[in-house]
Amino acid sequence: MSDAIDPQPSAEKKRGTIRSLVPARLDRLPWAKFHWMIVVGLGISWILDGLEIQIVSQNGFATEFGMDSAQIGATGTVYLVGQVVGALVFGRLSDRLGRKKLFILTLAIYLVGSALAGAVPHFDNNWVSIILLWVCRFVAGAGIGGEYAAINSAIDELIPSHYRGHVDIAINGTYWGGAALGAAANLLFLNSGLFGSDWVDNWGWRISFFIGPVLGLIIIYLRRHIPESPRWQITHGYEKEAEATVDQIEKDVEASGHTLEKIGDDRAIELSPQERVPAHILAKVFFKMYPKRTLVGATMMITQSFLYNAIFFSYALALQNFYDVDKSQTGYYFFPFAIGNLVGPLVLGRLFDSVGRRKMVLVTYGGSGVILAVSAALFQADVLNAVTQTIFWCAAFFLASAGASAAYLTVSEIFPLEVRSQAISYFFSIAQIFGSLAPLIYGAMIGDGSDRGPITIGYFLGSAIMLVGGIVTFIFGVDAERKQLESVTDPLTLIHEEEAKEERPS
Repeated sequence: MSDAIDPQPSAEKKRGTIRSLVPARLDRLPWAKFHWMIVVGLGISWILDGLEIQIVSQNGFATEFGMDSAQIGATGTVYLVGQVVGALVFGRLSDRLGRKKLFILTLAIYLVGSALAGAVPHFDNNWVSIILLWVCRFVAGAGIGGEYAAINSAIDELIPSHYRGHVDIAINGTYWGGAALGAAANLLFLNSGLFGSDWVDNWGWRISFFIGPVLGLIIIYLRRHIPESPRWQITHGYEKEAEATVDQIEKDVEASGHTLEKIGDDRAIELSPQERVPAHILAKVFFKMYPKRTLVGATMMITQSFLYNAIFFSYALALQNFYDVDKSQTGYYFFPFAIGNLVGPLVLGRLFDSVGRRKMVLVTYGGSGVILAVSAALFQADVLNAVTQTIFWCAAFFLASAGASAAYLTVSEIFPLEVRSQAISYFFSIAQIFGSLAPLIYGAMIGDGSDRGPITIGYFLGSAIMLVGGIVTFIFGVDAERKQLESVTDPLTLIHEEEAKEERPS
């Protein structure tokens, strides 16, 4: 028995040993209506996050509450801090209590936070309104942060191995669909020429905040019909519930006309379920059992977060200061940028399952780095204009978006099931911290636009960072394509064959 967790069941709940075909049964399923329900019901999280970021970035609430630049910036920071706290808290709860409880709870928390943000009253003392807005933004961020941890885990545990890579990557890429939706909402509801400045300042931004909750209310109903992860159930001793869940899924698949192959007992896994993973075991997983995987997860998440925050939060400044684009027009350049980010994962995702994870990470991270380096050289030579600069950004992030989406997939796959949500939450939080530095650095590099040198160095830096991410993953990464999750990483509760023989009577 592995020494990662004490093989003996706890005194509180003796569950013995489980021998299960659940993982093999889930992975041999053909694509069916059930899987579309997973994609739609759980995939909404990234759309909501992209929507929130874009709506807040236009700070339509600033005029009504008399907010200065520092207070506007703090509103975004509070949301990001909420994401980190939510990921850490709800990631651990997801591993402890189950995926379904958390993906219902986290969506409900987001709905409340975002809806209340749009309903914050305007008090005579602006500080009261501002603080209430920040509290609501923190709550909404906490809900979305929890979504990242619980949802990625549930998706990878429910989607068959043959489809897992490109489905997960495509879902993560829909963040940019949400961002485009948010940009469109801003252009509509914050259009003073269409509605008048008084309406925009007092009502337009409020309506924008309600778009996410309306979508969420529809999806939360659908999520009630998504089952708990059977993989989580068997590692926590709920064997009968896991079997019943898979029985129902198979029944629905066969009712749609598919014939399912029989699964031999040789594909069963044997587990000794546990209630929880102690903190010292968690540390052992990251730093003793899988140190190379920890390096890969941290590198992929940090590099993509830094680059995205660097370009995403500074592209408008670059267009204004170096290409004389009017501030009111920069939003239009965002749409092709968002479309490139959305299409990349959709087009390239399947190659992560066919060509392979490590090779495609090298191509996407490295390729985006090369394109950024070329555009940096052309930028410094002053041969680009606003359109051609945007085209280079679109090309770079067509690749980078697929790689960034693969970062979440990678972290989810390469650590044991019992700590999967926590692994996602830790690496997500670390990436957010490093990523939050990028807008400050790149904003300072742009300055007043009088000198291209500093930001050119910044673009070369972003290029180098992505190249490092691709190379590290190619060297130390794991070939997880089309493999059962339990063969990529042993569950901590797994009883190995030799140990199982010792425990069976002769």
